[in-house]
Amino acid sequence: MSRRNIALRLSYDGSAYHGWQTQKTEITVQETLERALEKTCGGTIRTVGCGRTDAGVHALRYCANFRTESRIPIDRLPLAINSRLPDDIAVSAACEAPEDFNAIGSCIKKEYVYRILNSRIRDPFLQQRVCFYPAPLDIELMRRAAASFVGTHDFAAVRSVGTETKTTVRTVYWCEAERTGDLIEVRVCADGFLYNMVRAIVGTMVYAAHGKLCPKDIPQLLETRDRRLTGPTMPPQGLYMNRIWYEGVVGEMMTAEFDLPGRNGD
Repeated sequence: MSRRNIALRLSYDGSAYHGWQTQKTEITVQETLERALEKTCGGTIRTVGCGRTDAGVHALRYCANFRTESRIPIDRLPLAINSRLPDDIAVSAACEAPEDFNAIGSCIKKEYVYRILNSRIRDPFLQQRVCFYPAPLDIELMRRAAASFVGTHDFAAVRSVGTETKTTVRTVYWCEAERTGDLIEVRVCADGFLYNMVRAIVGTMVYAAHGKLCPKDIPQLLETRDRRLTGPTMPPQGLYMNRIWYEGVVGEMMTAEFDLPGRNGD
């Protein structure tokens, strides 16, 4: 019997998980999803995720693929899987992907959103879903700093020591900051991300907002490749994987609009 290559679109609140990737001693999103898939489809299931998200990081859109001999109709899979998942993970769509599709290897670009509650008063309902930052932030300085990250650069100065990569050069397609009331949203889209790269970019933007560094100096700071010269790594709970782009049927599934609380029209 031939094995189908199935791609899933899912979302999750990462508060209770030690990131996406399966670990020996911690509960992760990948392990939880694979257990649900095994109960749904039978046999041993191994998923490939579109990227590693750290402990406490969320996903508004995430893509994972797996192979199975199960003949469950594709339109019935999301509900079947969700019946075996905890409430903080949900599969919203599924499709049969090409044989050579790989959720991480086939990815064209990704967008992350970082949310800051810039208010003197914290919101208990957003405790695990935003970075609470009571000191005033200058949004115009943050925007100017954000623009300095756009383009192809060596981003070693805004990554934490972690997974080794062949190169630390990445292309950032956009890096934007917007403020609505007390909520600041930073959106970063790139062809790939280094470990803690978005959180360090936002930390550098926060430093710029406080006058601790000048936005026009950021390109020179990137050239130094020195992590000590840029801003701090921001807390994980404000970070969301927001959008992922692919070609073909999986791309159509991932970019289609769907109702999800907290998307704010994404």
